[in-house]
Amino acid sequence: MKELKIRKDECELDFLSLGALVHRLDPGVVPFRKANSVDIHVSGGEYNVAAGLSDCFEMKTGVATAMVNYGIGELVQNRVRAMGVQPFYKWFEHDGVRGPNIATVYSDRGFGVRPPVVFYNRSNEAGALLKPGDFDWNTIFGKGVRWFHSGGIFAALSETTSDLIIEAMQAAKEQGTVTSFDLNYREKLWSSMGGLKKAQNVLRRIVENVDVLIGNEEDLQKGLGIQGPAVVSKSKLDTKTFFEIIDRVTKQFPNIKMVATTLREVKSSNRHNWGGVLWYNGKEYVSPTCELDVLDRIGGGDGFATGLIYGFISGKTPEEALRLGWAHGALLTTFPGDVTMAKVAEVEAFAKGGSARVQR
Repeated sequence: MKELKIRKDECELDFLSLGALVHRLDPGVVPFRKANSVDIHVSGGEYNVAAGLSDCFEMKTGVATAMVNYGIGELVQNRVRAMGVQPFYKWFEHDGVRGPNIATVYSDRGFGVRPPVVFYNRSNEAGALLKPGDFDWNTIFGKGVRWFHSGGIFAALSETTSDLIIEAMQAAKEQGTVTSFDLNYREKLWSSMGGLKKAQNVLRRIVENVDVLIGNEEDLQKGLGIQGPAVVSKSKLDTKTFFEIIDRVTKQFPNIKMVATTLREVKSSNRHNWGGVLWYNGKEYVSPTCELDVLDRIGGGDGFATGLIYGFISGKTPEEALRLGWAHGALLTTFPGDVTMAKVAEVEAFAKGGSARVQR
């Protein structure tokens, strides 16, 4: 039996994530070369889950991250505070010229046949400077944390961030905290860190400490070096390929109790078919599928992880947890920005088969 053992005693936090915070500049449907203005979103693959669990699902959450003492840092702190997430900051002073910086992500939304374009300025990023010993994990986890989460984006930032993830996961496991990891393989980030082989070495070392793994077929094949099936499925919504890969993942990593991912078939930038799959304790679960009209796709996968984790922490069945992840991820694509604007009642209604009829 490979069931998750989620703490039921009094805990200071339901959920804690470790990762870098960024600010995303969003010119909407206008490409950057023609942009005159942008919206600023505060984000982070790991933070987004903490923000969603707090703001939508009313859980007690925290984020361990780097913070810089300058104007952009103050903007980020205000957004974290507004989402109700408790921060654990490692502070850095900005030199007024070169940093350290809160990283910038540039991402337009695309439209129709024109896909979104994402690029970065992560030069001298404070998050990449984080290293083992920067956080007092014994004190943090000693006060009680039900679930700890990190991801492949943070692992790709420097030689030290992956070591910090492992340090935190080992401290979490000593206190009976569930550990999860979103592979989030990003080729652009890993290319400057040594490429695919380096990514696989680092991510495999992390995953040895993980209870719950989140990642799609590409994440699993490229990030972990798991060989895919000989016959590739024609549809992105076909679950057979995913479950075949899961079997290979769990044989190589017997510590893993759960694997989940979204299924996304992109028809255009604004029209996606959307689903989700879950492998838990040897059983396979598949969500419904729906057709999404997408406003902003960034953060949809984090939204899926958020609803899924909420389901398990709150004692839902695996099928119910999967539906909550599927529903919350779908709703998140209808909002601008990377973090949730949904309410738990909206998520629950959609998970049960709700519709987009006008609510009067």
